[in-house]
Amino acid sequence: MGSKPNPEISGETPSPGKYPLCLDTTGLPDDEAPPFTPAQRKGRWERSWPTIACGAGLFSDGYLNGVIGSVNTILSQLYPVTYNSSPASQNVASITFAGTVLGQLIFGYLSDHWSRKWSLLISTLILIIFSALSAGSYGAHGSQYGLFAALTAYRFILGIGIGGEYPAGSVAAAENTGELKEGHRHRWFIMFTNFQIDFAYVVSALVPMILVLIFTENHLRAVWRIALGLGIIPPLSLFYLRLKLEEPEAFNRGRMRKFPIWLIIKFYWKRLTVVSLIWFLYDFSAYSFNIYSSKWISIIIGDTAPLWKTFGWTTVTNLFYIPGAFLGALASDKIGPRNTLALGVGLQGVCPSPSRLGRTSIDLSSIFSALGEFGPGDNIGLCAAKTSATAIRGQYYAIAAAFGKIGAFVGTYVIPIIQDNAPNKIRAGQDPFFVSSSLCIFSAMLAYFLLPQIKQDTIDKEDEEFVAYLKSHGYDTDTLGNKEQE
Repeated sequence: MGSKPNPEISGETPSPGKYPLCLDTTGLPDDEAPPFTPAQRKGRWERSWPTIACGAGLFSDGYLNGVIGSVNTILSQLYPVTYNSSPASQNVASITFAGTVLGQLIFGYLSDHWSRKWSLLISTLILIIFSALSAGSYGAHGSQYGLFAALTAYRFILGIGIGGEYPAGSVAAAENTGELKEGHRHRWFIMFTNFQIDFAYVVSALVPMILVLIFTENHLRAVWRIALGLGIIPPLSLFYLRLKLEEPEAFNRGRMRKFPIWLIIKFYWKRLTVVSLIWFLYDFSAYSFNIYSSKWISIIIGDTAPLWKTFGWTTVTNLFYIPGAFLGALASDKIGPRNTLALGVGLQGVCPSPSRLGRTSIDLSSIFSALGEFGPGDNIGLCAAKTSATAIRGQYYAIAAAFGKIGAFVGTYVIPIIQDNAPNKIRAGQDPFFVSSSLCIFSAMLAYFLLPQIKQDTIDKEDEEFVAYLKSHGYDTDTLGNKEQE
């Protein structure tokens, strides 16, 4: 009685921007209640699957980066002379980092200037094609050096595809969380981004162990090729969902046609510097810790232990990532990403170093890694995705993530140097802890004092502040948005 007709029945189209997306209508009289928006009419699965499709591809990053460690070990056993004396023994494991940095920067640009969806699809195709090529690497006339060169080249291009998952996938996932239930948005972003990477690291150690048990150490050629070939499955399983994706609504509203570079730099350079530095320091420790934990494992189980047992111990140490990542996802919604990040990395800083080599050292290393996932592992990507405006989010995120991968690359070279210059084996295990712990305390201070607090609606607020800033400097904000869709 006296109420306005339902626009779904009458065909009336509500004026865009008249009502906020998730306006609470409790207590409003019937004639003032806004019509339902498209987001409010969606079911739970319709609101959730775009976040899953965009973010879960980072499982490929974790698996393809994790499994190459086992592949490297197998190749060293298969070709003890040619492989170990070849640059490929280092390049096969590390070249992906270089490709990832390049891919992050390329796809960060494309996702802002062109399309989130199509950038993501291209990176998915690269992952599928070059995972298959890596598994089938072959040298001309059976040349071992040709095999190593082919695998190195394929891994570099594969890294470009992995890099595309960060700015195209994670950014779109963050934007799609705006349609999820308030109070749960941070945790679901984390569960379909960093948690996927951590879970993939567990799988990447478990799969080679199972394959070695199946094929035995007499057929290691089949083991490493199948282990790499299984990397096709994660991106292939998401391809259909990604093909169905539409551009995130936030991107349609906020995309920019002309980029005022100097204004953007003035507005965001300080924040981007802090996020990039924290990510650099986190990856410096996280990736390089895998190196010397594997050395501890080899010392504990001995050189004569079967290969499957080495991979099994690696699986156990990687399992510690899971509780850290899960608890960090819950804490991020409760106390905020900034505080969770600072808490996790601060606890890393006071984590005791091992006093001797043995299983205790593995436990301490695993706890250190779990705290890293609780804090920066879960939340640094979230901070990068939600502390910038939609118009430049892909490039902002790409730069921060690229600094992270550079930190990982630096760590894989610096940590072994620290170990090699230690006076004894115990110090070789302790010194990386001392270095990483001091860097963690520094990261905690950066996060707590210099990062902004990120709330459930930060993406919308950030867009509003950025648009107001552009207006105050004479930029024509009427050019923002996807005009064709409007």
